[in-house]
Amino acid sequence: MHLEIITPEKKVFEGEVTIATFPGTDGSFQVMNDHAPLVGLLKEGMVVYKSKEATKEVKITGGVVEVLKNKVILLADGIAQ
Repeated sequence: MHLEIITPEKKVFEGEVTIATFPGTDGSFQVMNDHAPLVGLLKEGMVVYKSKEATKEVKITGGVVEVLKNKVILLADGIAQ
């Protein structure tokens, strides 16, 4: 599936991943290939995504994620340091 992580300042990541984990406001959740359509509100926490090459993490300050037809778009408020 295709994942994009975008902040108001820049595009943080764009590429193919096999799984992604998000810090939802009601608890963390994972998205895999062929996931049902979803829009979720995110709180501050770690977004973990796995590609064929490696597993990577990015800490966000909050945001919204949309899953539709194997495309995942994360609009993050910002990246935490």
